Amino acid sequence: MKAKEILKGMTPYKPGKQIEEVKKEYGLDKIVKLASNENPFGFSPQVKKQLPQLIEQLEKYPDGYASALRKKMASFLEVDQAQLIFGNGSDEIVQIICRTFLEAGANTVMATPTFPQYKHNALIEGAEVREVPLEDGRHDLPSMLEQIDERTRVLWLCTPNNPTGVHLSTSEIKQVLENCPSHVLVVMDEAYYEYMEAEDAFDSLSSLNQYENLIVLRTFSKAYGLAGLRIGYGVAPKEIISTLEPAREPFNTSTIAQAAALLALDDQEFINETTTENSINKRKLMQFLDEQGLDYYPSEANFVLVRLPVSGDEMFEHLLSKGFIVRSGEALGLPNSIRLTIGKEEDMAVIQSEIKERLIGISK
Repeated sequence: MKAKEILKGMTPYKPGKQIEEVKKEYGLDKIVKLASNENPFGFSPQVKKQLPQLIEQLEKYPDGYASALRKKMASFLEVDQAQLIFGNGSDEIVQIICRTFLEAGANTVMATPTFPQYKHNALIEGAEVREVPLEDGRHDLPSMLEQIDERTRVLWLCTPNNPTGVHLSTSEIKQVLENCPSHVLVVMDEAYYEYMEAEDAFDSLSSLNQYENLIVLRTFSKAYGLAGLRIGYGVAPKEIISTLEPAREPFNTSTIAQAAALLALDDQEFINETTTENSINKRKLMQFLDEQGLDYYPSEANFVLVRLPVSGDEMFEHLLSKGFIVRSGEALGLPNSIRLTIGKEEDMAVIQSEIKERLIGISK
């Protein structure tokens, strides 16, 4: 058997350490996971309350068109139902885009480091990947535009960017959309959209009618807390959606995921409480980092990328031994840093004291 040559040099996604694994390894009773940008406050109590009723008719295939969710989502976002595509997380929408538009001889442009699945899926399709290094945690948009040529099919914009948390302003995005050739699909990944507070944030959905080569990706995995059910969506002009649909698997979102997303969408009170608490705890963390003299990127997401006087791996190991799982910057392409998900107030207070303790040990 002969697989694609590109796969020989690629590695599968490696998930972070799991809670039970760390408990056993370090003999700890409590582990706080702040590595995957999950919602530390869980998910809507309405979903939890009605979950037993959702576990019915599992012997039947799900609605491949996600009709009920599509109708409610269209009303909530004020878009046409034909402007929506749903996926097994927004990750799958990334895969569908690559499957649809990329092939050998084509190229795609993205920042680095950014969400790794853009590159991963593009390489599998045989496309050339053109990466432009971030500048102080931000997309270098002029340089990215310079990389575009007649063979470019897709331009990826992650805002706020993962792993730095830095967002793109309205003026920056308009500069891209007005200067990007119409044959290039502009993908605006807004996985952390609900957490954004920036006054200059771009209103992407209202611009879909103006820019026919724009698609916006969002998810129920972050603020909505449904990461375990895997459901995300894309919003774009009808022509783009109709082009993508043949590349989508027919039953790609489960019955339970669709039903849970419907309930979660109705509970905006949970979203407001979640994002408010995230904002408060994030500000406290940034104040702590300022007091410790640690640099960090201004984040519009539910995480902060913290730069350190030691390797990210070293701080990762220290915090792991204290019951906290974070993400080492070494694994993200940003040495001497950690990416820290914003957690509950009491957990953030403890991890801050552990970071401080380690910094004191280093300075001695």
